[in-house]
Amino acid sequence: MQERHLFEYAVIRVVPCVEREEFINVGVIVYCSSKGFLQTRYALNEERLRAFSAELDVQELEERLQAFVRICKGGAEGGPIGKLPIASRFRWLTATRSTVVQTSAVHPGLCAEPQQTLDRLFTQLVRQEALSAKGK
Repeated sequence: MQERHLFEYAVIRVVPCVEREEFINVGVIVYCSSKGFLQTRYALNEERLRAFSAELDVQELEERLQAFVRICKGGAEGGPIGKLPIASRFRWLTATRSTVVQTSAVHPGLCAEPQQTLDRLFTQLVRQEALSAKGK
């Protein structure tokens, strides 16, 4: 049997109007301490985002989400936060915010391979939601 590793994840959400608390899932962050793994994956569906709010600046959202990617990678490219230890970077990325880009609560689980888990969660929580919304 393959070894299982504790992992944590959060869903990245775009909250066009913070006061209304409506959101669209756009990405996932996965952290697995024992594997030294911290990655995020996201996709912006401009048509769907515009349906929520015509004023959203999709380019600005893309820049904010790219900052998540850089911080996950770590190092100078991720700025001061990117230089922190991996656990601190995950905690910083998943801290509660009242901005257009937010994360869900952190959820734990067990996995064999964190990259496969990231891919599965992204499909379940971001891609499936987008496909379901198109079907309505």
